[in-house]
Amino acid sequence: MIRVWGRITSINVRKVVLTLQLLDLPFERTDAGSEFGIVRTPEYLARNPNALVPLLEDDGFELWESNVIVRYLCARHADGLLYPRDLRVRFDAERWMDWQQTTLNKAGREAFLQLVRTAPAQRRQEVVDASVAATEPLWDLLEAHLQRRAFMAGDALTMADIPIACELHRWRGLPLAWRARPHLDTWWARMTALPAARGVLDLPLT
Repeated sequence: MIRVWGRITSINVRKVVLTLQLLDLPFERTDAGSEFGIVRTPEYLARNPNALVPLLEDDGFELWESNVIVRYLCARHADGLLYPRDLRVRFDAERWMDWQQTTLNKAGREAFLQLVRTAPAQRRQEVVDASVAATEPLWDLLEAHLQRRAFMAGDALTMADIPIACELHRWRGLPLAWRARPHLDTWWARMTALPAARGVLDLPLT
């Protein structure tokens, strides 16, 4: 049995759960982090010294860092479908996964924290505005990218689509106006139509 520690309200846990559901792998998830605690216990810290979620256990092998877990699961269990065998396609997928963590997440995170995780009286509109200004051009970048392909790394679903989809789920759940982008919106419709998206990409933000 694959085990995952982490609350589903975490974008990084959602990436792992979406991957497991895409792969149709049975797993057990334990709420951890935030109000659920666990992550500061000596037992957890011995397994993940960062005191963060998610943490994966697969047949005695433990792994942390969400995008690395996605890569591992796809490499081990997807039989080349989500983890491309062609090196150029694989590293194109790797590039977009890194971009999600280093660029897209960094841009949009503050708007999420202000609008969802901060009490209204303490919110700083200038922080939200700066986050929106940083993030909107990145959706435009993806709109241009998806003009020429059905998925992030080509015509087939790969591991690259997973973190991007979780990021867009978070952004579209914010109380912000969404400007239509036909190619990105079509890709999003493909992702949310997947049976594996249920319980992940249809959740409200908390």
